[in-house]
Amino acid sequence: MTKLTVQTRCGALKGTAGRGARTWKGIPYAKPPVGELRFKAPEPPAPWDGVKHADSFGPVCPQPDDMLSISFSGDVPPQSEDCLYLNVFAPDSEGEKKPVMVWIHGGAFYLGAGSEPLYDGSALAADGDVIVVTLNYRLGPFGFLHLSSIHDTYSANIGLLDQIAALRWVKDNISEFGGDPDNVTIFGESAGGMSIAALMAMPDAKGLFHKAILESGASHTIPADMAKDIAAAFIHEAGTDQLQELSVNDLLKTADKVRRSLDQNIFQLLFQPAIDPATLPAEPVKAIADGAAEGIPMIIGTNRDEAYLFFTPDTDIHSEKKQQDYLHYYLGENCTEQAADLYPHSLKGQIDMMTDLIFWRPAVAFAQGQSQHAPVWMYRFDWHGETPPFHKAVHALELPFVFGNFDSLRKTLQEPLGDDAEQLSKQIQSAWLAFAKTGNPNTSHFNWPEYDTDSRETLLFNTDTAVESDPDSAKRRILFQA
Repeated sequence: MTKLTVQTRCGALKGTAGRGARTWKGIPYAKPPVGELRFKAPEPPAPWDGVKHADSFGPVCPQPDDMLSISFSGDVPPQSEDCLYLNVFAPDSEGEKKPVMVWIHGGAFYLGAGSEPLYDGSALAADGDVIVVTLNYRLGPFGFLHLSSIHDTYSANIGLLDQIAALRWVKDNISEFGGDPDNVTIFGESAGGMSIAALMAMPDAKGLFHKAILESGASHTIPADMAKDIAAAFIHEAGTDQLQELSVNDLLKTADKVRRSLDQNIFQLLFQPAIDPATLPAEPVKAIADGAAEGIPMIIGTNRDEAYLFFTPDTDIHSEKKQQDYLHYYLGENCTEQAADLYPHSLKGQIDMMTDLIFWRPAVAFAQGQSQHAPVWMYRFDWHGETPPFHKAVHALELPFVFGNFDSLRKTLQEPLGDDAEQLSKQIQSAWLAFAKTGNPNTSHFNWPEYDTDSRETLLFNTDTAVESDPDSAKRRILFQA
């Protein structure tokens, strides 16, 4: 029997066994960020005596209940500001130190948790012979209200600093679970992918990971002046600058009011990473192009029909002026006129614009920049089902394939998943695992060429996985004016 009790730097933990893996849940990686620690950078966790039973997940960061109910199939978990916990999944086998894969969840920097059933790392750890770590980080106003722009007693990008604290915990402790602290891959989706893009540009994250996988998320930040405006609007709406004195519910209600009062469009997140001299000094896409993550191999990609997840047939179509404003904001004046022809004034045009401007174009730009300093592999996930909205390759549809957890997808699709889906999952997992182990995703399943700005070869994951050179090249040239 492989051991279930391990000794970390803070104390002993006893895990559980099942599904071919050993699991330790609810491990504190920082002090509870409550009271005076609210809106402050995370501090190291306190030690404990005896053996702590790590058999249940920690609370999730406060957020709207309705979305949590969907993610947890109706069984809404406890929420608390005391949410800085992580979970470790390890195979039953012991021996040589195993590669470590640290998952950063998505959710628009406002929703989600590392403990969502979809992110259960048991199958990936057991079948792949790796250590999987999932984690919570502060969300919404708790993690991405940049009060440092108002007063220097606060820190900016607190949610990202939480992720760095978790990675430090991994570096210091993961060997006790059988993991190799010198072979850590971070992987994440949506806001998780955007987080990784930021981490690759953050000086404090240097040396804490060695490879990166970004799914449907790349460089997305707000300028420092916008972060300051949002913080000022939040304080005004709250009616006080003593935000430590407000309840959790009051903070969430204020956040919703600010989201409604500021003229937010479908393409802009209110809470997200911000440019800040102390934590994130440069826009990640520029920092990466300048070599900030030199030597970090990367997989990056998007889903073909990302934005179809966020629209219904009844969604209002924005005015042509707003559509032009969006294009100008993301592309600049030179590109706007040509790009407008790509997106007719229709619901489909609006959906395609969001897919391209929020997901595909940033991923291409990030791949271009990093390919000058390390190996990069690019993919597009094209598989889809038959039931709306999953009749398209929508945002997040690849996640069950990555983790090998199909239960929720089967319920949602209300249709059987064929052998092609299971086979595709094995292909994706084999690539992710090979990359985590060796820094190269190539396996016996396919030959995946490195991405470069000449051929731009991209692996299209589908029933018949294939490599395509520069997919949607005409559109890419317009969006990049190249």
